[in-house]
Amino acid sequence: MTEVLAGVDLGGTSVKVALANHDGVLLCDESFSTDGHLGASDVIERIGSLLAQLAKQHGVSIKAVGMGVPGLVDIDNGVTKFLPNLPGQWRDVPVAEQLRGLLACSVRVANDARTATLGELQFGHGRHRPDATLAFFTLGTGVGGGVVVQGQLRLGPLGAAGELGHQTILPDGPRCGCGNRGCLETLASGLAIASEGIRLMKSGLAPHLHALVDGDASRVTVAEMTQVIKQDNSIHEAITAASTYIGIAAANVVTILHPDLIVLGGGVAEIGDLLIETVKRVIDERVRMFPTSNVQVMKSELGVKAGVMGAVALAMDAL
Repeated sequence: MTEVLAGVDLGGTSVKVALANHDGVLLCDESFSTDGHLGASDVIERIGSLLAQLAKQHGVSIKAVGMGVPGLVDIDNGVTKFLPNLPGQWRDVPVAEQLRGLLACSVRVANDARTATLGELQFGHGRHRPDATLAFFTLGTGVGGGVVVQGQLRLGPLGAAGELGHQTILPDGPRCGCGNRGCLETLASGLAIASEGIRLMKSGLAPHLHALVDGDASRVTVAEMTQVIKQDNSIHEAITAASTYIGIAAANVVTILHPDLIVLGGGVAEIGDLLIETVKRVIDERVRMFPTSNVQVMKSELGVKAGVMGAVALAMDAL
């Protein structure tokens, strides 16, 4: 029977899973609602059940599983330590052990942002640059990231190296979920940008956004704001401001690492050219110690599949 790899991208609202061959070519991928309120064991059992079902449907056996999770992980033992956006915070849950029991295969678990970075390194822009130094910003509901130095993903002792979303941008800025103030996540996450869009709409400063969502604040996301960016000047200003904060964060990383590439992934990256051009401009303006003309800023090549493809790369590593 053909042996395959499995990838799992655990999120607060949904779980994405995929099967792939040993070259990383996807055989199938699916998603389902996390329903984290049912508890960690229930979520893990549903992941194992779906993977077993997919393997049976495709007539393959799963050799190894990689899994990205939204928080801190004991990488060596596959135990989650703190997942702030899931009920119960998954403290000391032996995820790898439980999945091994369900699927009888090797399992590797890591932080989701670092996992997505690994995906970009192996299957995205990084596959053309095996010795590259790059920083990957995951710009979604929150902001995460990862750092690759000369082709090697840096994890640190807790797998927390590269938490780019929790660098301080405004010292007295909004309180962040991590406990700090003024983190990039509080200023340029999808949630932060949408909140500003809602404020502008309710203030009468974004009439086209109001028309697009019929005045329903619950429908305002970065995607809707991007649709009216040319019609509502206030929305253009809001997105430019958030993009500038991301640019400042990227400039900090460039000053420290002088990477070849800054990669922007996640839903906020779908803003497109305005985001990319603003981040590059801010890097060029703020990094004065050396030329930055060779530092590229690019949207993720993997898009929304970066997480699950990174999990497949973790499975490769588990072998």
